[in-house]
Amino acid sequence: MIMGVTGSGKTTVAELLAQRHGWGFADADEFHSPENKRKIHAGIALTDADREPWLEALHAKVAEWVARKQNAVLACSALKESYRREIAVGSEPTIIYLKGSYDLIASRLAERHNHFAGVSILKSQFETLEEPSENEAVIVDVSESPEQIASEIDRRLGLA
Repeated sequence: MIMGVTGSGKTTVAELLAQRHGWGFADADEFHSPENKRKIHAGIALTDADREPWLEALHAKVAEWVARKQNAVLACSALKESYRREIAVGSEPTIIYLKGSYDLIASRLAERHNHFAGVSILKSQFETLEEPSENEAVIVDVSESPEQIASEIDRRLGLA
């Protein structure tokens, strides 16, 4: 699971890793309801009640991968520890936390035009974020290019 706030590069890095290794891939944004996407686009923070069907759908997707014994990468904000637990199936997934400063990520979001989540939602994402510890996740700085970040993840997981 590649986690972090919106604009941290989750989808891009997760897609790179999935392509490099021939793994399955899913972007958690695709599992949001149209109503949730409208709220996010308007800068309205989702409530836990809004997220519940989304988390259930993500859990089902992970369960499908586990049942198939398929390696896969999920790009998912997973901002709270409870969300990460709810998505997990069976053994704990490897969690990669893409960590960056508010200013760096805000500057990236200002450049992004074809996504429903923009700068307006970033403040609430950082407020909601429960950063995992180094014992819970591989923490990777997002200041490098997506290719360099994916290579660092490979190196840290012994996949290089």
